[in-house]
Amino acid sequence: MTLTKAQIVKSVQNQTGISNNTLEIVETLLEIIKRTIASGENVMISGFGKFCVKEKAERKGRNPATGEDMMIPSRKIVTFKCSGKLRQRINGQ
Repeated sequence: MTLTKAQIVKSVQNQTGISNNTLEIVETLLEIIKRTIASGENVMISGFGKFCVKEKAERKGRNPATGEDMMIPSRKIVTFKCSGKLRQRINGQ
């Protein structure tokens, strides 16, 4: 099962009792995270984890359709490393 943005909004409403602008609050939080990551900065949320922007170097690859060798250009990727607390919770400790 995948948790959707709509489900997050509903959960925040249920847990806080705030229903007026919950969608706007969640949207704003996600926009701040997206903007920060897009600028190349990492995002660390205590007790949850860290989103890191990393540079992947140019590398050799193969076109799966033709089998032809090609160079895959360098690019930025986002990785996530969960916190120790979250890891313990996932593992039922």
